[in-house]
Amino acid sequence: MKQASIVAILIIILAVCASAQTNDDAAKSKVIALEQLWNQAYKSGDTKALDSILDESIVLVNDDGSVQSKREFLASVKSSLSQPSAQQQQVAPESLTVRVFGDVAVATGVMKVKGVENGKAYTRRERFVDTWLYKQANWVCIGTNATPVLH
Repeated sequence: MKQASIVAILIIILAVCASAQTNDDAAKSKVIALEQLWNQAYKSGDTKALDSILDESIVLVNDDGSVQSKREFLASVKSSLSQPSAQQQQVAPESLTVRVFGDVAVATGVMKVKGVENGKAYTRRERFVDTWLYKQANWVCIGTNATPVLH
């Protein structure tokens, strides 16, 4: 009887662990898809899509060290569409890793940024860290940071 109880407990523990692994894999896949959506929406200036994946209280730290709120970021995306002399296109990440910690996921990687500023084309690489929170049955980005890769 004791042995049967121990076996049953072990089976339950294994089932819980397997379920957690499946949930982590699903969360990783979802966050990767959201990262890709973010890149496409940013490139096309789709502020509605960006609005849907960014939390109201997100903190965006840009590659120059400046900080933006969600409202400021969306306004900058909208205004860049009307300024052909300051066009920026964000290319899909060169690398992307997602780690899940319960209801929080951290996406890290390197992206290539191409654009035109004052009539001159530029290309640069940036390392990013995006923090996602599973909130009200959806993943939303609550923090992002981009740092230029200088080497």
